[in-house]
This record gives sequence, C-alpha cells and structure tokens, in this order.
Amino acid sequence: MSSGGGKGAAAKGGGGKGGGGGKKKEVKKETKLGMAYKKDENFGEWYSEVVVNSEMIEYYDISGCYILRPWAMEIWELLKEFFDAEIKKLKLKPYYFPLFVTENVLQKEKDHIEGFAPEVFSSMTRLCSKEVSWKPFVAWVTKSGKSDLEAPIAIRPTSETVMYPYFSKWIRSHRDLPLRCNQWCNVVRWEFSNPTPFIRSREFLWQEGHTAFATKEEADEEVLQILELYRRIYEEFLAVPVSKGRKSEMEKFAGGLYTTSVEAFIPNTGRGIQGATSHCLGQNFAKMFDITYENEKGAREMVWQNSWAYTTRSIGVMVMTHGDDKGLVLPPRVAPIQVIVIPVPYKDADTTAIKGACESAAYTLNESGFRADLDTRENYSPGWKYSHWEMKGVPLRIEIGPKDLANKQVRVVCRDNGAKVDIPVANLVEEVKVLLDEIQANLLKTAKEKRDACVEVIHTWDEFTTALNNKRLILAPWCDEEEVEKDVKARTKGDLGAAKTLCTPFDQPELPEGTLCFASGKPAKKWSFWGRSY
Repeated sequence: MSSGGGKGAAAKGGGGKGGGGGKKKEVKKETKLGMAYKKDENFGEWYSEVVVNSEMIEYYDISGCYILRPWAMEIWELLKEFFDAEIKKLKLKPYYFPLFVTENVLQKEKDHIEGFAPEVFSSMTRLCSKEVSWKPFVAWVTKSGKSDLEAPIAIRPTSETVMYPYFSKWIRSHRDLPLRCNQWCNVVRWEFSNPTPFIRSREFLWQEGHTAFATKEEADEEVLQILELYRRIYEEFLAVPVSKGRKSEMEKFAGGLYTTSVEAFIPNTGRGIQGATSHCLGQNFAKMFDITYENEKGAREMVWQNSWAYTTRSIGVMVMTHGDDKGLVLPPRVAPIQVIVIPVPYKDADTTAIKGACESAAYTLNESGFRADLDTRENYSPGWKYSHWEMKGVPLRIEIGPKDLANKQVRVVCRDNGAKVDIPVANLVEEVKVLLDEIQANLLKTAKEKRDACVEVIHTWDEFTTALNNKRLILAPWCDEEEVEKDVKARTKGDLGAAKTLCTPFDQPELPEGTLCFASGKPAKKWSFWGRSY
C-alpha cells in the first residue's frame, strides 16, 4: 500500500511488514491513517491524497498518466458489467479497432480535425506546442527504434477516423443496417498542462459506441436511450446526481449534428463536470467517409450516425462527490468490498472463537451475494484496521468481540454517517441488505441536496457574476446565440477560468413571455446551466 508521497508511517502499512522489532504477533502502534488535508480547506490536495492513500491510483513517471490499481479497476469493472449488459440488449456488438491511425485518414476529416489539432510528439520528445480551443490535441508516433517512420502515426484520441472507413466497406444495403458496435479501450489526449487523476489524464479508459442507421428518427431514439443509461450509471450506481441536457453549438462534438450530456456539479469547487456524452453525428461523417447504402427502391442514401462514450472520469466524480476527511466513501453498488469483517479480541478472550465467528459472518455474506472480506492481520490493531478501511470507503464494517460473541450479535458501523448498530447473527443477511440499500439511497439524497443548494436562478448580468463568484451552478435565461456565448466567455475569463454553458436541461422550467437573456438583453429562448467547469 502506497503512502502517496510518504505522509507519515501510519499511511504506509497494509502488508506483513508492520509491527517492527520482529516479535511474533506484535501489534503495530499506529491506530489511525491520517489525512493531511481537509476537503473544505484544500480540495485539490485532499483529492490527490485520497485517490493515492485509498489505493485507487499510483503516480507514474509520465505526467498525466496514472497506474489504476485494483480498487479503481474493480469499480470500473462493476460499471462495465452493468453497461455492457444493457447495450447488448440494444443489439450492440463488441469490436476492437487498432490504437493507431494514419495521418492521411485524419486529414480526410476537415471539420473534425480542427477539433483535434495536433500537438506533435516523437517517441520521447515534445517537438512543438500550439494553443487551441478546449478540444483535444493528438499525440503522434514518429520513430520506430532509432529510425524515423516514413509517415507519422497518430494515437487515437477517439475512433471515428479509425472505424468509419470500414463502415463504408461493410455497409452496402439497407439489410446491413443498423450497424451497432462498441469497444472498451484506452485513448490518449495531450491537450492540457495540469492533469488530475481520473478527471483529466493523458490516457484514460472508456467505452465508445458507434452506430449507423437508415433514418434520423432511429438515431435520435438511440441518443436518448444511451443518455438514460449514463444517467443510471451516475445516479443508480455512483449515487451522483446529474442533469440531462443538450450542449450548445459551441460546446457540441466537433463535426456532429448535436450533443447531449449528463452534467454533474462539484459544490466544493463550484465547477460543473461533463459526466458522459451521447452525440448524433448526423450525416457529416457519412459524407466524409462515403458511408452509403442502397435503399429498398435501389437508390443510394447516406446513413445517419451516432457516437457516445463515458470514461474513468466517472470514478473521479464519485470521489469528489462523496469523499470526506477520512478518505473515500463508496456507494455499495460499486464498492469492491461492501462489508469488511474485523475481529476485536480483548485481553484473555477466546481469539479462536472470535476469529471463527468472523469467518462465519464473512462466509455467510458472500454466499448470500454480498462482496464481503475478512481482515485477520495480526500485526495491526483493530483501530488501525478501522481507519484503513474507512480510508478505502468500504460501506459497512462488522466488528466482533467477546461481548458480541456472548450475545450472538455483531456490531455494524456505517461508513457514510458513522452510525453503529448491533445486529443478531441470525438476522445478519437481512439487516446488511437493508443497511446497504439505505447507504446507497442516502448518498444520492445527500449529494442531490448539496447540489440543489448550489443552483441559483438569475436574470441579469450582475446576478450572474455574483453567483459565479459564489461558486454557484447558474440557471439563466439565454437567447441561444453563439456570439453571446463567446462574449460571456471573454468577459468572465480570469485565473479561475471562464464561464460557459454546461447544458440546456431537458427539464425546462417555464419561460414567461417577455423574459430577456441575462447577457444580451434580447428575448430569451431557453433556460441553460452556466458556470465554470473542469
């Protein structure tokens, strides 16, 4: 277990080297895993400390690249298990396309390549840098060993240009539609100077779905089906409240027809964060890559396409939303371990009987479908173990000591609120299920209350700037004009970043006749969320 930069001996342990002195069964003196930073006082340092000390990531020797440890990968796998099953119900097929793409294929994509303007890299050396908009840069391979390649090869930042030449080959007739594929893979984007684990990394994991249909209606329907699955990932699994909506023309996917997204909000920083996107690409890419089919009347038509994705960023959003000054707080549905069982021997108590009771409890829970584990390490005190598993965010802790043994009960401690309850062994399975369900629901409820408390409805520019400075999620009437959006960005640009539209929520409040845009004074057409963002 890593200490995340050596912040105290108590932050290191977890293996068999604790205890010192070489005495058999000596208990380590440290009883707590301390956090050096508090969430409300130094959010950035707190976050970095939590993701390392909870054993989710380890820093790597290339900036912006991270080792995802089992505690993070198991969460990703639980999300993947749900999402993969759901998209297979929609007849999505698994594919895997190569990591590399040739420059000539990228050059086909005139509009799209503006969104992926290259920041060129050799195998080890940064060759040049160019400031562009928010859209990602591309990393390039220029050498094989010591020899220069005849032509540079791009590392995929997304796979439209990798996949669509083959869509053109595979789609000939209306009988070949719809074509629906998904791949789980990594992508590389080199567009920033201040990476953050999970939230903004140079390499990250995601799924990317790419589909082609005969009609726009089919494409529109799928866009919303997938967006609802993303909402479920965030709200039903990660217990993070999100808003479903449509991106502005400025913020939509480059080359697409329109973009929908689920947007989260981090109250501690006052920043929105895009959770996942579902794009209707229209027929733009069909034109670029000549993806056409013969309809039932024998005429050639272009397909309608979608693409959609969510990433390991979702894990970071969860950490930011629920974590506290003791470390992670994991929703039970994504916790790799939902229940940790810890023996609590005392003086001359029958340690064999206590250990046996703990083993029995863990076995019963696992047989009943829970993810339970047992911590019987003898070189750490029970108090140290409590702090260790609190740091890792395990939803429930079961303690069994001499009194519990005598009373045929276990003591259960809830990670989300610290509540303690004694449960008869005979009712263990039923009561644990109730408690885990309550924790899952309570985490979403608490997060939603905190998010909603940050929403501020405004009507004027002065109200807007005040709300922005107060770290609010701003709901404002807007004229939906791109020049006005550009103007808002320009007028709010500063050290903390410019404000922008986050999304236009599908759930629109009433817009009274005569309502004016907060920024231009023109007639408002819609309500949109605004704010700073990650």
